Amino acid sequence: MDSLQDNATTAGTEQEAAPTAVIIAGRVFVPSGDVETFVTEARATYPVAAANPGNVLISFCVEDAAAGAVTVLEQWASQEALDRHLSTPEVMALFAKWVPHMRNEVRKFDALNERDPRA
Repeated sequence: MDSLQDNATTAGTEQEAAPTAVIIAGRVFVPSGDVETFVTEARATYPVAAANPGNVLISFCVEDAAAGAVTVLEQWASQEALDRHLSTPEVMALFAKWVPHMRNEVRKFDALNERDPRA
């Protein structure tokens, strides 16, 4: 049991473990001439994510069109919810088309202790 989630689960028997959110965040880089097409196709998966009860947030945004940089930000209620999303035909097709043409700097994080950033 080395993960933060495992530690949170076993931290105490008297209090219930806080839920762990799965955060996907970072950048992908595609050829600059393909940025708008990529973002349009990535955003076409929004309804797929919205149909997943574990989706909290999904966003693809052009950060620097000349550099081909697209910011990716997602929040999922659980790994299972993310797995459901990644296994949908629409998302699998997106990856199959774009992975050979992109540099992926997106990472997955387990987030605990969610709170207002102004607190």
